[in-house]
Amino acid sequence: MYVLLNHGQMIADGVRSRAYERALRQRVTPGAVVVDIGTGTGVFAVLACRFGARRVYAIEADDTIALAQEVAVAAGCADRIEFLQNWSNAVQLPERADLIVSDLRGALPLFRNHLPTIIDARRRFLAPDGALIPEQDVLWAAIIESEALYHSCTLPWTDNCHNLDLRAALPIVRNSFHHGPVGPEQLLAPPERWATLDYRTVETSDVEGELRWQVTRSGTAHGLLLWFDAVLAPGIGFCNRPGTAQPTTIYGSGFLPWSEPVNVAVGDTIVVQLSARLVGGEYIWRWDSQIEKMSFRQSTFYGMPLSLERLRRQAADSVPSLGEEGKIDRFILEQMDGQLTLEAIARRLAQHFPGRFDRLQDSLARVGELAQKYGQ
Repeated sequence: MYVLLNHGQMIADGVRSRAYERALRQRVTPGAVVVDIGTGTGVFAVLACRFGARRVYAIEADDTIALAQEVAVAAGCADRIEFLQNWSNAVQLPERADLIVSDLRGALPLFRNHLPTIIDARRRFLAPDGALIPEQDVLWAAIIESEALYHSCTLPWTDNCHNLDLRAALPIVRNSFHHGPVGPEQLLAPPERWATLDYRTVETSDVEGELRWQVTRSGTAHGLLLWFDAVLAPGIGFCNRPGTAQPTTIYGSGFLPWSEPVNVAVGDTIVVQLSARLVGGEYIWRWDSQIEKMSFRQSTFYGMPLSLERLRRQAADSVPSLGEEGKIDRFILEQMDGQLTLEAIARRLAQHFPGRFDRLQDSLARVGELAQKYGQ
């Protein structure tokens, strides 16, 4: 979930905001039906009304939707926007849309459930001749030399003021997804296109492919830089590649470090098998790199520090039983029969777990949390 500060940063990003406004102006026709997924503060929904939409379905799971409703009232278009507080895959709409607009990316479009959400919305919400904003994102990768970026990941574990040996963390941070900008002068070879996400046709959340470079500048290579170019509508988009003439966008760049820096020379060949697979709502990245006679096999799976106890609990042959927290949640859910108020359930909860809830407000908060998540 974004916090309000994140929404403010997105609005303040002039490159992003102006591009989306131009795309909406082009795509919204008089009388159009628009679906705004992840409406946040409602900016896209209000702009769609400004450009002639007859009806906008603004979907947002977060409580920010209350602010979006105030924004719509202030703009004088609240009567044309139906706000739906839920995840889009749990929403049913009474009509098909002429346009779906969204911005569910993180630093890259491969971010949590972005792709499954768009695929589901396109299938269930969009009219046969409808359009999407964005239309596609092009994913790029480059080999970079950036000692500062590499050290920002590794230096705390090799040189710290406590004089402690923390090198056990190095395999984890070197197999993690990081963020950080670099300049065009830090690229050791021209960027390569990794994949194109065409939201009008994409059917899978996973992306993989081979990348191949010929080094054009000798130096010390530290890993892969990843970014995307957005196509919002025909002739409208933005680019955040290093050295672009546009100002830096909020999306930034992704950085996949190598296990160790590698000295490369002009003409050297670098081949990387790069994949991103969505598992349990998060992407697992894998980058297998061959640099002349040196090779690395890396994955963000190895960047997750799991305890042996946690691994044991997740094993296929583990036989789980509910702990106290699970028993509390089960008790609450069993009381949600459509007959009892939250206060009545909270009082029963306090009676059933007297040592756990000393105050009614504590049990009421726990009940309210589950009601928010599972109730209807």
